[in-house]
Amino acid sequence: MFRTVGHKSTVRSGNRTDRKRYHSILSGDVRMPAAVPSREARAKVSSTRSGRVAQLKIDVPLLLVVITLLIFGLIMVYSASYDYSQSWYDNPTTIFARQVIWLVIGVCVAVVLTFLDYHLWRQFAVYAMGATIILLLGVLFANEVLNGASRTIYRGSVQPSELAKIVMVIYLSVWLYAKQKQLHNISFGLFPLAAILGILGGLIIIQPDLSATVTVVILGGLMFFLAGGDLRQIGLLLIIALLVGWVVVQVSPTGSQRIADYLAGIKDPTEGSYHVRRAFEAFVKGGWLGVGLGKAETKMTGLPVPPTDSIFAVVGEETGVFGAIALVGLYVTLLWRGLTISRRAPDEMGALLAAGLSLWIAWEAFVNMAVMVSLLPFAGNALPLISAGGSSMIVTMAAIGTLMNISRQSEKQKEENGRLFHAVVNLRGRDRRRSVSGAGRASSATGRSTGQSSR
Repeated sequence: MFRTVGHKSTVRSGNRTDRKRYHSILSGDVRMPAAVPSREARAKVSSTRSGRVAQLKIDVPLLLVVITLLIFGLIMVYSASYDYSQSWYDNPTTIFARQVIWLVIGVCVAVVLTFLDYHLWRQFAVYAMGATIILLLGVLFANEVLNGASRTIYRGSVQPSELAKIVMVIYLSVWLYAKQKQLHNISFGLFPLAAILGILGGLIIIQPDLSATVTVVILGGLMFFLAGGDLRQIGLLLIIALLVGWVVVQVSPTGSQRIADYLAGIKDPTEGSYHVRRAFEAFVKGGWLGVGLGKAETKMTGLPVPPTDSIFAVVGEETGVFGAIALVGLYVTLLWRGLTISRRAPDEMGALLAAGLSLWIAWEAFVNMAVMVSLLPFAGNALPLISAGGSSMIVTMAAIGTLMNISRQSEKQKEENGRLFHAVVNLRGRDRRRSVSGAGRASSATGRSTGQSSR
């Protein structure tokens, strides 16, 4: 209410200085200085910029990684599909044009899911699972045979097994979150989980699609573990999965042939499958730095399906070992950001969903790349965000959009907690000032009364 003496002297000296500067400017002795924004103006601009950044509320490193993968993927699809598309469709750009369309659709899906609260999956997870099972049954009735397997519907454009992976992650996130306290009970934990994985895996393996079945089972076990499932139940599930897998490999001629080729390739790379041998040839030709974009030869001399399953071999030949390592680094960064979002999620459902989706994308990438260098038996997994294919692109972008939404929800909760904390601190501060002031008046009054009585 009252100003101090020092403040008055400062104001007066400041006024005198301003008057002197004004007269000197009028007389022409001093050049007019450039306008310098005040501290308050600079603070306002800084807060405005920071506010704009804060309004984004998404994981920017994840966004940059995804954009890099998408751009690089378009370049590689154009390079890998040019000759392949000419031989299949009499048009060298057909596959690339379709990939651009699928990418646009995938980006739209990702944007919608970024702003759609992931908690809504509680209401729609059961319906999504039911629709996925119907689509998998539709594959069996449609019986569109492509490359020796029946995995698609609608002229080979829709592959429900890809949809089953993300729907399984969403459904298990909702189910495990709801039954978290009962997972140690085998009747509420292992048996329902085995039924879910058994139905999906069974419908997928009939197509046959061994790699998708393995992916579903592994992701289911990982999510059960992350949700706090009993280790004994997980061990029992693993034993059952291995036994069933062994039986399937023995019965399926495709599975047994792939295992035999893999074991032969481990002993001698020149004795591996034709697919792996051509992939090795591509990496050897690429060397450390690659032959250059668009200059690969193996994609035109018999490398199987270069735009999809074998696109990592094309990457190795055209960008070399360094390019392949950089691509691996991008996927590792994507996994790191996904797990970071999971750790910061507002609730257990968001944590399970983010972890499951990021692990799924990383697993798909690992399998595709490991197969090309004979670290795993051959599998038909697509390279996420890189390989040509509409189903893989759309479901992967849906997973990215869901991860972004979980990140947004985390930032919103952080802001709300921050407001609540500051409100409580301010309230306690006002109460403290009142209580201290009251205590001070009471103590001074007590002191005065004591002094008076002593007199």
